[in-house]
Amino acid sequence: MLIESPRFSVVKRRADGGVDFISPLPCPYNYGCIPGLDSGDGDPLDVVVLGPRLRRGERRRVPVVGVIGFLDAGCADPKVICSARPLTAADRAGLEAFFRVYALFKRVLHLVRGKRGGDTRFVGWLPDVTHPPA
Repeated sequence: MLIESPRFSVVKRRADGGVDFISPLPCPYNYGCIPGLDSGDGDPLDVVVLGPRLRRGERRRVPVVGVIGFLDAGCADPKVICSARPLTAADRAGLEAFFRVYALFKRVLHLVRGKRGGDTRFVGWLPDVTHPPA
């Protein structure tokens, strides 16, 4: 994965390094993407990496521990959650709260940018992709 916005950054970047937007609050997670793997919105698949702050532009291999379903202007925009350790209940609650607030912010951003489309919201945890049923 490629880190686009380090933990505590207020600048949300695109995979090409350009600024997507500036957040009023710092992001509590390392945010990035999987280059070459597109999401439903046409952008590279989003990745959130738990743990210490990583450098922008850093490439890492970190285990996938979950996937959050997210809709962005009606398009599926899942968030792959990566961590060197299993998720705790506190991690799950923090990620859910973050993406609920993020959805509100994105709705306002879409209005300001005049972007029309469907719903923008946190959908929930997707089925466990790290341990598929036998």
